[in-house]
Amino acid sequence: MIDIIEEEIINISEELINILLKDRTTKKNICWATNYYISYGKEYYPHKPILKRLITGYNSKILLPRVKKISKDKIRRTKERAEVFTPLWICNEQNNLIDELWFGKKNVFNFSKNKLWNVNKEQITFPKGKIWKDYVDAKRLEISCGEAPYIVSRYDTVSGNVIPFEERIGLLDRKIRVVNENTETEEEWFSWIKRAYESIYGYEYQGDSLLIARQNIFYTFIESMEYKFSHKPNESQMRVIAEIISWNIWQMDGITMAVPYTEQPIENNQLTLFNFINKNEKTKQKLIPCKIFDWRSNSTLEFKNINKRRNIKWVI
Repeated sequence: MIDIIEEEIINISEELINILLKDRTTKKNICWATNYYISYGKEYYPHKPILKRLITGYNSKILLPRVKKISKDKIRRTKERAEVFTPLWICNEQNNLIDELWFGKKNVFNFSKNKLWNVNKEQITFPKGKIWKDYVDAKRLEISCGEAPYIVSRYDTVSGNVIPFEERIGLLDRKIRVVNENTETEEEWFSWIKRAYESIYGYEYQGDSLLIARQNIFYTFIESMEYKFSHKPNESQMRVIAEIISWNIWQMDGITMAVPYTEQPIENNQLTLFNFINKNEKTKQKLIPCKIFDWRSNSTLEFKNINKRRNIKWVI
């Protein structure tokens, strides 16, 4: 299923959708950050928060992945925000290059040719000096992630083709495969799946795409347990993963490295001599820099300062 209906998440637990809507920096909800929905009313303006009631019930069909939008809307979003999604075969080629660098050899997870790929069905082996746990813990970041096709590949964001679980090529998909091949009990599996999720990061400006990305990554967890153990995860396990996603997949202006719309104009209510000269004088709020969570050190840090942390090494 490509389009995740938010009410399906609510039916599991209303708390889950609340978590997936959360902005961890501001402790509020993520905002729309797009003009695409303003025809629905003032609550859909770019600087307004995405509220649960605005995307559920009567409004449950408002939020759609790009592939489900009509052509003129896709063109409009491309013109306004340079929104262009990458075909999955290109995502695979680029992810393969990352793994070629890490493993020191080609075709680790699949063999790509003519915009297609064939899965390597042999168990993944690791180079001398590295073990499977190192791969699971290796940090990965997708910038301007859209619906997160480089992280998880439930469907091709351009063609709309649904990808079978065994053929997925995302950065997290690959980590999940490694965990599946090297764990047996559900307890051990969940422990390492959790670490895999903690190692994957991504940011996006537009709130609707960000929420879809979070949902795709969340549903990948559900599908992973169904694939490995033939049953869905329990609510507690889902909540743990949702919390990680809400930290690791965050809303950010990639230029300012700040939360969008935290520099909103506000009225200057302090009376001064200059009020008589310029009654409409306004000031700006200070930008709020985005925070992320380093799960290994159990601490938060501002994203703009990640280069100062020697223990954090990224592949972007």
